[in-house]
Amino acid sequence: MTDDKNKNGISSISDFYGENVFSLKTMRNYLSEKAYKSLSNTIKTGGELDPSIADEVADAMKTWAISKGATHFTHWFQPLTGTTAEKHDAFITPDGEGGVIIKFSGKELIQGEPDASSFPSGGLRPTFEARGYTGWDPTSPAFIKEGPKCSTLCIPTYFIGWNGEALDKKTPLLRSMKAISAQVCRLGELFGIPSKGKMAFATLGGEQEYFLIDRDYYYQRIDLIQTGRTLFGKEPAKHQQMADHYFGAIKSRIMGFMEDLDHEMWRLGAPTKTRHNEVAPSQYEVAPVFETLNLAVDHNMLCMEVMQKIAEKHGLVCLLHEKPFAGINGSGKHNNWSIVGPDGKNWLSPGDNPHDNAKFLVVLCTIIKAVDKYAPLLRASVASANNDHRLGSHEAPPAIISIFLGEQLTDIIEQIEKGGAKSSKKGGVLEIGVDSLPKLPRDATDRNRTSPFAFTGAKFEFRAVGSSMSLAGPNIVLNTIVAEVLDEVCTKLEADKKANKDFNVSVQNILQDIIKNHKRVIFNGDNYTEEWVKEAKKRGLPNFTTTPEALPALKAPEAIKLFEKHKVLTKTELLSRFTVYMEAYETIMTYEGKLAADMARTLFIPAAVAYEAELAETISSVEGINKAKALSSRKLLKSVSKLTEEALDKVEDLEASVMKKDFKKVKSGMEDLREKVDALEGLLPRELWPIPTYAEMLFML
Repeated sequence: MTDDKNKNGISSISDFYGENVFSLKTMRNYLSEKAYKSLSNTIKTGGELDPSIADEVADAMKTWAISKGATHFTHWFQPLTGTTAEKHDAFITPDGEGGVIIKFSGKELIQGEPDASSFPSGGLRPTFEARGYTGWDPTSPAFIKEGPKCSTLCIPTYFIGWNGEALDKKTPLLRSMKAISAQVCRLGELFGIPSKGKMAFATLGGEQEYFLIDRDYYYQRIDLIQTGRTLFGKEPAKHQQMADHYFGAIKSRIMGFMEDLDHEMWRLGAPTKTRHNEVAPSQYEVAPVFETLNLAVDHNMLCMEVMQKIAEKHGLVCLLHEKPFAGINGSGKHNNWSIVGPDGKNWLSPGDNPHDNAKFLVVLCTIIKAVDKYAPLLRASVASANNDHRLGSHEAPPAIISIFLGEQLTDIIEQIEKGGAKSSKKGGVLEIGVDSLPKLPRDATDRNRTSPFAFTGAKFEFRAVGSSMSLAGPNIVLNTIVAEVLDEVCTKLEADKKANKDFNVSVQNILQDIIKNHKRVIFNGDNYTEEWVKEAKKRGLPNFTTTPEALPALKAPEAIKLFEKHKVLTKTELLSRFTVYMEAYETIMTYEGKLAADMARTLFIPAAVAYEAELAETISSVEGINKAKALSSRKLLKSVSKLTEEALDKVEDLEASVMKKDFKKVKSGMEDLREKVDALEGLLPRELWPIPTYAEMLFML
């Protein structure tokens, strides 16, 4: 940008970046030096807030918020609904003299008590026990949400029951971050990296895919309004076959949306970085700069909310469902995850010396074992009725969890298994702890868009996460399973060290053992082929294609033992998640089945019957004038009549399945009914079809 102010009235991004977030930089202007240092240390180390500064911090936050036009504050939390929640309270307090004073105490900052009765708990508490507590998470800064007239101070919080049980997604996420930090620091000590008083943490970059359609079309589609996806719709002649939308020139209306989205997210201190057209028509993507995991999760939840708000401003609707349109790409949320050690370095990036090389290989093999051993848990973490429509087609990974490493890393792994890597396809000599790994540039290998868990250069990309999901769930699992295997690795290395065994030999033995026992999870080929399905079965890899198949992994004894050991989720908390997610699946299947039947009965079948009557009258008129039979019209009438009757039969079958709560039959029944209705769409005149078509929604922006 030049020094001249642009159309937004700013001279550079730095003029407004983070202006609506109470960041460390902002705090300096409102806190005493003592309070600033104490709070800064709490944020950086994840420790507890010093109670003696709570009131000062609260008052500073209030003063800043009021300067931004705030009249209310809210504890912003993430219940098990998968969305965010908030209850607003005004800053005013009666002064006892008929007026009010502006006040915000440390107690109000640190803890809130929303009515918690209607949030899903999975049996953690009876409905009549409404009490729940929100607690401030200082590691995620407060921010301002602007309303039509005033603003609200939003304070990121965790959400627990009166007995301390987690009722949200943030609490176990923070616990899992603590678990992985402990084990990474432990490994750091073994590699001679001082870890006392320091933290390790995971970083995350969540790429968010989404669709935009015209709001007028949206309001004519009751299925989109109630379910987020189209239950019916004939595939248009042209959709994504030409791949001409992907990375194409962005339409002016969409660019206006994207510019406003970036501007708003930057103001909230959430660094969105990339924007582009995705593969399907009307599909797009926004990607952030990598951040500490907890902050990245919060910012993604905020981004989804802001996207809806910005879309409305532009006469659009943002669709975050995993599969809003059949026959074309669905939307995912690619989970780019890495580990930063207590030395501040990315431990999934090979270094320039043997010491860092060995550390990288230990972390790499740890993740390989974790993904293989706990694949059912990873699959369960991305299970939902919505994501079931997406996984396994149109560039979405399949339900089989496998790892893509690429040619170079796979070659190194195979050499280690045979007794020690001595060379590399990219040149150089390699022997753990002695010589250096060759450079692993980002383009050392091609990407694999069909792999659910791919190494993409200094990070792993978990591509199976659905677009509407919170990133907390998959990362709770990922942090915990990696912490568990790191614990096993560190325990073995510590025992060998105590026995005065050579460290490099110990590392070599551990890596060999992991590779021999867990290399089955490595697959660099096309994950879509039937051959891979057969090969995966031969290797013993699980293949849970639906949510009801995947979710039981959450209540398996080994899962309970794992999460309790690392103090991430108790048995009761874990079982509650299974109950909540299963109930959500069954609820979605029930109302989608009911809605599909209702739409067929009240929209499509009446339109078809009306067309039948129109055709019959036309045929009668034509044959009355000309004795020759209107053969083509009769043929069309017969086709419409046959499909209408078949659709009626399918409606009755679907309604019976919904009543019986036979969700396998509900799913197949909806597909069967859709087949008949979509065929009718191809026969009826456009003016008689009661809802907007795919061609209109996907291309008319």
